[in-house]
Amino acid sequence: MIPIYSQKNRIKFLVVIVALFIGAVTITYTNVLVSKLSEREQELVQLYAKGLRYMINAPSDDNIVFIEEEILSSNHTIPVILTDEYENILDFKNIDLPENISEKRKNELLQREIARMKAQHIPIVVPWAEGSENYVFYKDSALLSQLRYYPYVQLLVIACFALMAYFAFSYSRKAEQNRVWVGLAKETAHQLGTPLSSLMAWYEYMKSSPKFENEPITAELWKDIRRLEIITERFSNIGSVPLLRDENILQVTENAINYLQNRISSKVDFTVVSNFAPEITAKVNVPLFDWVIENICKNAVDAMEGRGSIKLQLSLLGKSQIALDISDTGKGIPKSKMDSVFLPGYTTKKRGWGLGLALAKRIIDNYHRGRLYVKSSEIGKGSTFRIVLNR
Repeated sequence: MIPIYSQKNRIKFLVVIVALFIGAVTITYTNVLVSKLSEREQELVQLYAKGLRYMINAPSDDNIVFIEEEILSSNHTIPVILTDEYENILDFKNIDLPENISEKRKNELLQREIARMKAQHIPIVVPWAEGSENYVFYKDSALLSQLRYYPYVQLLVIACFALMAYFAFSYSRKAEQNRVWVGLAKETAHQLGTPLSSLMAWYEYMKSSPKFENEPITAELWKDIRRLEIITERFSNIGSVPLLRDENILQVTENAINYLQNRISSKVDFTVVSNFAPEITAKVNVPLFDWVIENICKNAVDAMEGRGSIKLQLSLLGKSQIALDISDTGKGIPKSKMDSVFLPGYTTKKRGWGLGLALAKRIIDNYHRGRLYVKSSEIGKGSTFRIVLNR
């Protein structure tokens, strides 16, 4: 089993944990800064209120001018509204209002601001003349509000970049895998070409030689040559863009099973059923599609240890697709392994490369623009693989 694939889920889990840790640290640290800045703004508003109180009660002198210029007028960021005890607006500062609006409209907007300010902070009481009171309402500055939401925006940006990097990596990995598959297929087809040509020459010699007349070996040799030609064609199709034709899918499936049935254990029973008219067609490349059925059925035979039954059921999926369900009575697949069975290198056999189902999925998904997946599986009872084809 290839280590990178076997550890994929653990790596994903580790990446998620690290991302959550970074996010938690970022949010916590930013909240500390927001808390400190909020306390600082409260102190400034308190100072603003004290300046108002001093101006109300102090005699007219230069200190009042200093307080007005250095304390009251120096607040350029914190929105404040001064009201009387009945919340009638007396003054406001650092609140953006539309230009050329009526007094009534302005008062409505300021009252809305007061409601928002109440939700954020308790107003500061400023004693007024003759026992009355004024109130200073205020809310967080724009800078503080931006800082409060900054970590979430930062995390969103990081998540977007991580998602883009993930898709780029996945695309690059799939492209590299495709190059490996194509290179392997072309080289295999090329290597088969020379001995196949030699075998065909020997077949022609034996067929024309009186010594081999009526010998069964000649017919058997031709069968093996034809089989090698089919294998070579399969690899050639993987190394290029295969041609899909409208084929009678029931007949194609039955032909594949008839060929396969004579070459595996006689203790395995095959059944092919269909719930649609026999003339229904699907877009397939027959040599490659036969290969898919062969790989899935051989895996099923191994899972059943050479004894059991395999059922192939064809059904319509709407008007544009056909489903082929291949069910066996084997050992079944654990839920945690249902996706892993299609990974290159995954195998439960002592001998084998673990490429059969990976190749089958690539043929259906990439070349037929369909889908191959484990529809259902139960330990000890068997599995069902579904192939979805386009009509």
